[in-house]
Amino acid sequence: MSAYQSINPANNQLLKSWPNHDDTFMQQALSAADELYHSTWCKGDMQPRLQVLHRLADLIDQRVDELAEIASREMGKLIGQSRGEVKICAQIARYYAEHAAHLLQAQPYPSTVGDAWLEYHPIGVVVAVEPWNFPYYQLMRVLAPNLALGNPVLAKHANIVPHCADVFEKLVEEAGAPKGAWTNLFISNQQVADLIADPRVQGVALTGSERAGSAVAEQAGKHLKKSTLELGGNDVFVVLDDADIDEAVRQGAQARLSNCGQVCTAAKRFILHEKIATEFMAKFSAALQSAKPGDPLDESTTLGPLSSKEARDRLVKQVEDAVKQGAHVELGGKVIEGVGCYYQPTILTGLTPQNPAYYQEFFGPVAQVYVVADDRTAIALANDSHYGLGGSVWTRDILRGRNMASQIETGMVFINSQSDTAAELPFGGVKRSGYGRELSDLGLKEFANQKLVVVAG
Repeated sequence: MSAYQSINPANNQLLKSWPNHDDTFMQQALSAADELYHSTWCKGDMQPRLQVLHRLADLIDQRVDELAEIASREMGKLIGQSRGEVKICAQIARYYAEHAAHLLQAQPYPSTVGDAWLEYHPIGVVVAVEPWNFPYYQLMRVLAPNLALGNPVLAKHANIVPHCADVFEKLVEEAGAPKGAWTNLFISNQQVADLIADPRVQGVALTGSERAGSAVAEQAGKHLKKSTLELGGNDVFVVLDDADIDEAVRQGAQARLSNCGQVCTAAKRFILHEKIATEFMAKFSAALQSAKPGDPLDESTTLGPLSSKEARDRLVKQVEDAVKQGAHVELGGKVIEGVGCYYQPTILTGLTPQNPAYYQEFFGPVAQVYVVADDRTAIALANDSHYGLGGSVWTRDILRGRNMASQIETGMVFINSQSDTAAELPFGGVKRSGYGRELSDLGLKEFANQKLVVVAG
C-alpha cells in the first residue's frame, strides 16, 4: 500500500493514492538535478530563472480557487485560509522574481588588502523535506529563493498531502522550469537519508517536527552538508495591562483556531497581566466557544478538522496527560463527536514546569493560559521554553513593547499583532525551533556560496 494517500480529514474518505517512487526513479531525479546544476541555466544569467518565477506567480494567481480547494479537501484547512495561502505563494514567487537580482548583487568590502567584494553563487542540489500544515507555502519558501539563485531542489513532501505536492510540481513545470529544477519525490525517510549522503547533494532544508529535524540534521552533519531547520514553536502571546483587550482577544482566538491551531508560529502560551486577566479570559473563552465546526469548504465554518486521525488522537492523549499531571481544563478538552477529525477549542490553566505539557507544543486548538504580575515575570516565563520561534506582545506603550520584544528569546516578535509572514521578512527561530532563515534576503543566501574575490592592491 502506498504511504502517500490523500484522505479528507473532514469525513475520513480516501480521495486518491500515489505510488511511492523507487530508488531508480530517485537516482534519475538526482542525476537530472545535478546535470542541470552544471548547466548555464543554473550558473549563467539569472533572468531566465526569474522569468519562470514571474510566470509561476501569474499561474498561481489565475488558479487560486482550484488550488485552495485541493488543499482544503486534502488537509482540512478552511477554504478562505487556503485561498490566503495560495495568494501568498504568488507573492513570494513575485518577490524573488522582482528583487533577487538586486539582492544578489556583488557586495563591496572595504579593505587594506585590495579591491574586495562578495559574490553569491549557487552551491548545488538541495533536498527539501516539508510538512503538511501549509502544503503550498512551505514548498514555495524553498523553491523561489533557490530557483532564483540556481540551486535545483528535490522535494519530499508530507505523505498526507500528495495531491498538493503533485499539483505544485506541475505548476513549476508549466511555468517553464527545465527538468531537474524542482522534482517531487514520494520517498521514504531512508531514501531521504540516502539522498543526503550522496555527494551531489549540497544542502538540506527541513520544516517539521523536532524528531524529523534531529534525524535530518544528524545525517547532514555526518556528511558535512549545510542544513536549515524550522521546527516547532510554543509561541507566547503576552497581553499587558494597557493593551487593546478586544483586539488582543480577536487575534488571540484567531491564532488558536486558524488552521485548527496547526501553525508553528501561532500563539500557544497566553501570558496575561493580572490586572486584565479576568476580562481577557471571559472574552477569550466566549470567542473560542463561538467557533463553528464544519466542512472546510463551507464559507461559514470557522473551525476545521485536524489534518488526520493520527494528529487528532495525538492531541487527545497530550491533553489527557497534561490533566493527569495537574493542568485544569477551563474550556473544551474533548473530541467533537461525529465524522471527521474535529477537536473542541480548549483552554488549559494551572500548568507548572513539573508538568511535561508546560514545555510541549500543542499542535491543535489548545491554549495554555498563565497570569503574571509584571513585565519581568512575563519575560522570564516567555523565555522558559525549549522553543524560540515567534511571539507577540500587546501594549499601547510601544516603547514598553519594544523593550519586552528585545528581551524575548525567539527569532521573531510582533507587537500588537499575532505572528505573521511576508516574502520580504525573514522567518526562523532559535533553540529547539531550529536554525537558519527562510524568505527575505536571508533566505536567498542560506544556500549560496558567498564567495570573496580580491584584487590585490
